Amino acid sequence: MTLVSTLARHLKSGALNELTLTTNGSQLDKYAAELKAHGVERINVSLDTLDPDKFRAITRWGDLSKVLTGIDAAQAAGLSVKINAVALKGVNEFEIGDLIAWAHGRGMDLTVIEVMPLGDIDEDRLAQYMPLSMVRTRLAERYTLEDLDYRTGGPARYMRVKETGGRLGFITPMTHNFCESCNRVRITCTGTLYMCLGQNDSADLRTPLRASSSDDLLHAAIDEAITRKPKGHDFLIDRRHRGPALARHMSMTGG
Repeated sequence: MTLVSTLARHLKSGALNELTLTTNGSQLDKYAAELKAHGVERINVSLDTLDPDKFRAITRWGDLSKVLTGIDAAQAAGLSVKINAVALKGVNEFEIGDLIAWAHGRGMDLTVIEVMPLGDIDEDRLAQYMPLSMVRTRLAERYTLEDLDYRTGGPARYMRVKETGGRLGFITPMTHNFCESCNRVRITCTGTLYMCLGQNDSADLRTPLRASSSDDLLHAAIDEAITRKPKGHDFLIDRRHRGPALARHMSMTGG
């Protein structure tokens, strides 16, 4: 919470419009009220399934009940919760409709994400990958989906589910390269700035930060890095590209 409380001072000054968090939810029961007290108004919770056994297999350790308790605590604290689910062929592909009903039934938006080829893992990405066009086709058999103009700071495209009244977002890094509308960069805990989740190009911010007591060198390094933000990423999943597009794991930079 030290980082959150330190960042929160910029909400009070007006330098930040909002402070949000993406989490696996395992510690939400403990920290939800404190997050709210520091000015966090909305969070994203990564949750691919409501099946406890599948959840444990996907996360390699996770306890679904802890996450659900954390979501309860977050909503009780007044936080707006959005659920992020990665569509995994052969794992949760037939659960997404039920995830929608569950999330919307609790007043939470749901965003579905295509699997991305990041980091060396055991699973075969070709076997896991499922285009969201297929997901939408299947969902249309159960729900009426209406496109929306609604946008956040992220790359999701939203629609309204008529039967539930809730919002459903699609993030499609594989089938739709959304880079022209992406305004995001990512900084790691070691002071490395990545201009794109799907590229290796980066900028070292730790050296200019330590080189001067003023922020001038740091600001210059950030400005220069932003000019190199790429126009597109190079994610590929097909039978000729079974390996990861990048060796860097998602957990190194965040989503």
